[in-house]
Amino acid sequence: MQSICVFCGSNPGFNPSHLSLARRLGTLLAQRRLRLIYGGGRVGLMGAVADAALSGGGEVIGVIPQLLLDREVGHTGLTQLHVVSTMAQRKAMMGDLSDAFLTLPGGIGTLDEFFEAWTWTQLGLQHKPSGLLNQDGYYDPLLEFLDRSVAAGFVHPASRAAVLIDTDLERLLEQLASWR
Repeated sequence: MQSICVFCGSNPGFNPSHLSLARRLGTLLAQRRLRLIYGGGRVGLMGAVADAALSGGGEVIGVIPQLLLDREVGHTGLTQLHVVSTMAQRKAMMGDLSDAFLTLPGGIGTLDEFFEAWTWTQLGLQHKPSGLLNQDGYYDPLLEFLDRSVAAGFVHPASRAAVLIDTDLERLLEQLASWR
């Protein structure tokens, strides 16, 4: 694993531990010489991950739609910033540039990105691991829903098992690195 795509909130959220987590992830990625691929924003958890990775000497590649760049949320200090036309192009390019996906807390956009990457793997369009960091039980309701979807016959158990889930960032990074 050389490049990891991180999905997370464009807002910092109300729990300060989420912002600390984003910073810690950026630092760990730089220390492990893992290239960060992310949505290109300078705000929220996204900006915190990028800033920490850059501060640690890491390589950071952002992918942002022109619409968001026009709203002045694009990060101008990245190793590389790709500007695309649509959100779909953003997700496709982030996926192409990445070896694995890691999802931190976030909102609707974060969930959209997480589900699309997971769907690509389920359909065999890619063979890349997806990890979900469940800090402070943030994703507990989502995991309950996914389990309910399996029980109701809408999600295959093997597809559910394909998502790596942990409450510890370093353990989850190790799982992503060793995934086959």
